[in-house]
Amino acid sequence: MIYQNLISELKANILYVTINRESKLNALNKETLAELADVIVFASETEEVRGVLLTGAGEKAFVAGADISEFSTYNTEQGEDLARSGQVNVFNAIENCTKPFVAAINGFALGGGLELAMACHIRVAADTAKMGLPEVTLGLIPGYGGTQRLTKLIGKGRATELITTADMITADRAEKIGLVNHVVPLAELITKAEEILNKIRQRAPLAIAAAIRCVNAAVNEGVNGFEVEIEEFGKCFDTEDFKEGAGAFLEKRRANFKGR
Repeated sequence: MIYQNLISELKANILYVTINRESKLNALNKETLAELADVIVFASETEEVRGVLLTGAGEKAFVAGADISEFSTYNTEQGEDLARSGQVNVFNAIENCTKPFVAAINGFALGGGLELAMACHIRVAADTAKMGLPEVTLGLIPGYGGTQRLTKLIGKGRATELITTADMITADRAEKIGLVNHVVPLAELITKAEEILNKIRQRAPLAIAAAIRCVNAAVNEGVNGFEVEIEEFGKCFDTEDFKEGAGAFLEKRRANFKGR
């Protein structure tokens, strides 16, 4: 796949996606969001993809926010359309994708950049990374799910403080409050993300997809997560992967899952 603002490469069942606007600190403009929407669809629909590693070009930034110049003159209706389109096509699409997304946060993850990382299922940060939601300094609030996902990840009090102060926090602080899963030296960032994805890709793909749906159900208002889990658990029994996994366990061999 060839894009103007992304580098996308599929290797050993992992789709590597790099936001490639290094001179702009990988800021999210309309074209980049459109390309991200396209690559998410590709990941979702391509059987060979078992997981996605998402990062930013260079060492300075994962994504340092949205491209403010594109919406500085917007009115209420345009602002709502901007947020809704991004939510549906990119941020919610990542969260609801049944292929796990691992964000490798290599530098600044601010505003829309942190929201992008939070939409991913797992976050690994370089020890040099800085994170924050500075939208209130612009007279805005996070519009790509930041108020919702941050609250679910770190709790109401901490989320309110981070959003209303617009403070940036270090990677170590982010790990302590549950915003990221792991912090490693920058040189080891991609290796750590690959390590996680390589473990995942050895597991049963349909079970991974079911697990993601269940975990998402746990944090969605109005959804009975226990009922979702029961249904997904039951469906697993009709898969070839379950028969292969159970057979491999009983025969004391490594399972060879096909995602069927």
